[in-house]
Amino acid sequence: MNVRRSAATLAASAVLCVGAAPVALADVATPSPVPPIPSGLFGKTDPTYDGVWRQSFALLAQRAVGLKPAQQAVDWLVGQQCADGGFASFRADSAAACDAKTMLDTNATAVAVQALKALGGQDAAVKKGADWLKSVQNEDGGWAYVPGSPSEASSTSIVISALAAAGEKPAEVKSKTGKSAYDNLLSFQLGCSAEQGTDLGAFAYQRTADGKLPANADATAAAVLAGLGTGALVPPSSTDTPAASLACPATAGDPVAAARGAAGYLAGALAKDNHLTALTPGADQPTADIGNTADAVISLAAAGHKQAAMGALEWLKANSAEWSKGSPAGLGTLILAAHATGTDPKAFGGTDLVAALNATGPAAASASEQPAKKKDEKESGNKNVWWMILAGAAAGMGIGIVLSGRRKRNQL
Repeated sequence: MNVRRSAATLAASAVLCVGAAPVALADVATPSPVPPIPSGLFGKTDPTYDGVWRQSFALLAQRAVGLKPAQQAVDWLVGQQCADGGFASFRADSAAACDAKTMLDTNATAVAVQALKALGGQDAAVKKGADWLKSVQNEDGGWAYVPGSPSEASSTSIVISALAAAGEKPAEVKSKTGKSAYDNLLSFQLGCSAEQGTDLGAFAYQRTADGKLPANADATAAAVLAGLGTGALVPPSSTDTPAASLACPATAGDPVAAARGAAGYLAGALAKDNHLTALTPGADQPTADIGNTADAVISLAAAGHKQAAMGALEWLKANSAEWSKGSPAGLGTLILAAHATGTDPKAFGGTDLVAALNATGPAAASASEQPAKKKDEKESGNKNVWWMILAGAAAGMGIGIVLSGRRKRNQL
């Protein structure tokens, strides 16, 4: 769920997956000219690795604050879908049919499914996307970024969230060997079988060569949402409960209990400095990880732990402006965090996140610009009813609540 990985990390992933996806390695690692930026796409940077990702979160963010996305922006996302239902990270020529060389991406497909479901009116595209995701499930019940590669917790989590959004029951989505999506996901949690210390409840991205499970914040935040059966667009809640560590002995096979234990780990990780850290390629010391911190805020809010998230939210207000500047995915991450906690995204540490996001892509209609109720509404049918309801709901929530994005897709 984090803002998308850098191009360098994607290339490294392709190297690791070369046995399963040799074509993917060639497509990712070989330098190529920057494609033109389509008029319907959000963002001005090279979309090769994050076009569908950043578009999906931009549309989710606009939906969260009651805006009607521009039709050309919605059409661009729909046009990126291949005939079999999958999405690549970006297709420069969407008029050309997808073929065996098209590098389909479970993460792009999963977040596009969430966005199209939230927008409404795209049921066929949502079903095709969900069906494709089910068709590339690994035998162990999980998913990888590149279909056919070893399963990992981050991709498995975001696919589960997409399936839940599409109306599927993830516990019943099983591989040919009978393994469910949750069977795989929960195998990555640092549980009660060994002394985990402060990492108890966290999720690993993958097992190491010697079988260990190193705690990973990105995977943990995504797993919280997956375990709770929700996606990136988390509705604000008026209830608040204290976060708690994973209960031991843990309830076997219970994704909700696993999610709450993972949320307890995130709350503990944020308690010291109100932000998470990560070791970036080439660095010898960890630095503040803004994307994963925002993800943690969203996940804690989804688990009902708003107060545990508020310190990190305040830290984001003071430290995220440069990181998110001009980035639809970065701005979407912060909008998600604001939305989940009931915070005004138009006054986020001195930044109007909504205006900043809108400036990166096709103009959306504001609530005040949407059609008002007329006397002859009966004759005109229900054409305007949906947007009136949206506007009213947004006003009731305080037109300022917002959204996020996963995997470091922002500073390419």
